[in-house]
Amino acid sequence: MGSNASILIVDDVLDNIQVAMNILKEEDYDFSFALSGEEALALLEIEDTASKLDLILLDIMMPGINGFEVCRIIKQNPQLQDIPVIFLTAKVEVESIAQGFSQGAVDYISKPFHAEELLARVKTHVNLYHATKLLKKYNINLGTKIVQQQRRLLTELEENQREMIIVITELMESTSDETGKHIHRVAEMSALLAKHHPSMTKKDEEILLYASPMHDVGKMMIPSDILHMPRRYTEEEFQTMKAHTTRAYQFLNRSERKLMKAAAIIAHEHHEKWNGKGYPRQLKGTNIHIYGRIVALVDVFDALTHKRCYKKAWGIEDVIVYIQEHRATQFDPELVDIMMTHLDEFKVIAKMA
Repeated sequence: MGSNASILIVDDVLDNIQVAMNILKEEDYDFSFALSGEEALALLEIEDTASKLDLILLDIMMPGINGFEVCRIIKQNPQLQDIPVIFLTAKVEVESIAQGFSQGAVDYISKPFHAEELLARVKTHVNLYHATKLLKKYNINLGTKIVQQQRRLLTELEENQREMIIVITELMESTSDETGKHIHRVAEMSALLAKHHPSMTKKDEEILLYASPMHDVGKMMIPSDILHMPRRYTEEEFQTMKAHTTRAYQFLNRSERKLMKAAAIIAHEHHEKWNGKGYPRQLKGTNIHIYGRIVALVDVFDALTHKRCYKKAWGIEDVIVYIQEHRATQFDPELVDIMMTHLDEFKVIAKMA
């Protein structure tokens, strides 16, 4: 065989051990032996010895701890339980054999030994053990490879989503430099609010950073003359403008990808109001997704602090007054409180060019 498989022979009669070794030595096995159950268990506690074992030949009838008990202890040990155990027995009785199998033995060999039987059974179980270990290793390696492939694919998918969002965002920016700067500030502020919110995670921060720039993507489907109207909208024009939320949702919600789903929610709900008087669905309170509530607040904060074609920029103190006055009517009160607590950080982002 030439594999140098390692076998532990346990028997209280040294002559039996010697006979077994003489028969098996033609297969080039490595041997260790014990003359009692206690000695066998002590050997198995030595990690280096146990880790190299491929088979245990175990006598049943021994003084002290018998073979059944030794086998039971072996099979309870996670480090040893896979090593095959073959019972050596002079008692070829159904009851004795059944008890051996119930303790976890894989086979039995009767004494006195028959050379061909001993060689054949030992070789069979050593080969089976090697095949089992190889299969388990292959399955572990395969499982690890599959997990790594899945992680890589998910990472690639997320990167693809981010690239797609960047492309769409750049397209939006090309229609209005003012809007482009607004998009980036909203993204940073949204992530900042998520960072300070007690129930939100790092993943939420990341999602908001990448998905919130899509909040106004529906405006690309609004006629340019309405989009850049330098005066207040008529009622009909306002209805046209409001459609950007629903159109964006219908466009983005086709995707099953996480970032695109989040972007769809944000685009659909960032004009809803805490008191239910927003649009397009008049959602109220926590029925508005937390992502929508966050972007609703930072979108208004940034829009008021910067010049638009239809208005001048407000002073920061006036913006703060407006936000506080609309706490619990237009905006989620908890989010307003978080923003006010960390206002200096939001002011820094608001000054970003």
